[in-house]
Amino acid sequence: MEAPPHRQTAAAHSRGRLTATLVLTCGFLVVEVAGALWSGSLALMADAGHMLADAAGLGLALFAIWIAARPPTPAKTYGYYRAEILAALVNAIVLLCVAGGILIETYRRLLTPPEILGGPMLAIATVGLAVNLVCAYLLHGAAARSLNVRAAYLEVLGDALSSIGVVGAAAIVVATGWARADPLVSGAIALVIVPRTWRLLRQAVNVLLEGTPAHLDLGEIEDAMRRVSGVRRVHDLHVWTLTSGREAMSAHVVVDDVRDSERLLETLHALMHARFGIDHTTLQLETEPPAVLRIQGPNPA
Repeated sequence: MEAPPHRQTAAAHSRGRLTATLVLTCGFLVVEVAGALWSGSLALMADAGHMLADAAGLGLALFAIWIAARPPTPAKTYGYYRAEILAALVNAIVLLCVAGGILIETYRRLLTPPEILGGPMLAIATVGLAVNLVCAYLLHGAAARSLNVRAAYLEVLGDALSSIGVVGAAAIVVATGWARADPLVSGAIALVIVPRTWRLLRQAVNVLLEGTPAHLDLGEIEDAMRRVSGVRRVHDLHVWTLTSGREAMSAHVVVDDVRDSERLLETLHALMHARFGIDHTTLQLETEPPAVLRIQGPNPA
C-alpha cells in the first residue's frame, strides 16, 4: 500500500520566526544572568530563569519541527507528528518547575531581603522587556495554528509580563529603597504563569491520550454523518489529534446498500473535511446484521 503524502505541520511554517526568537532569547539571557548577579535582584534572576526555559522550549520546538518533517515509515505509519506535542509537554513541565523554584526563593527573600542595586536592575529589565515584546510579536500570528508554537509563545509572553514586573520592582527600589518589592514581584510573576502553563499541559496530555479535540463535538459529527442519504447509523466513532492542526477519525457506518460505497465514502470524506477540518478519515461501511432466527422444536403435546 502506498503511504499517504506527508504534509508539513503548522509549526513548520514558523521555523524562521522561531529561530530568530531563539537567537534573541539566548543573547539576552547571558546579559540578564550577569545583571542579576551584579545587582543581586531575584526578579532579574527569575526573569533569566524564564528566558532559560524559553530558550529550551524554542530549541525543543525547532527540534520537533525537524523530526516531525521526517516521512512516515512502515514502523511509524503516522510519521513523527507527535514529537511536536511531546515538546509542548516538556516545555510546560519545565515552566512549572521554574515557577516552583521562584516561589521558594521568594519566601526566603521575604524573610531576609538582601541589598539590591536598583539602577542596573531597572536598565537591564527595560532592555529585557523590549526583547521579549519583539519575540512575542514574532510568534503571535502562528500561536493560534500550532500547539508547539503556542507553547513557545506563552513562554515568551510570560517572560514579557515578568519583565514588566521587574521594571516596576526596580522603579520602586530606586525610588524608595524598599527591597521586598523585588521578591514580591518575582512571586507574582510565577503565580501569573502557572495557570497558563497548566492549560497548555492539559492540552498536550489530552492529545497524547488521544482525547477528543476540544473544538470538536462527537455528537455533532455523528449527527452530520447520519444526515447523509443512505446512512442509517454510526457507531465506534473516534476522533483524535495527530498534531496541531491535523485531526484524524475512524468510524463504522451502517448503510442501506454497501454497493453505493463509492458515493457514500466520497460524500462522508468531503463532509469531514469541509465542516470539521478532518482530513485523515477511516470509515468502514457495513449493513445491519441479519436478524437471528430462533429455531424452535416441535410444540410439546
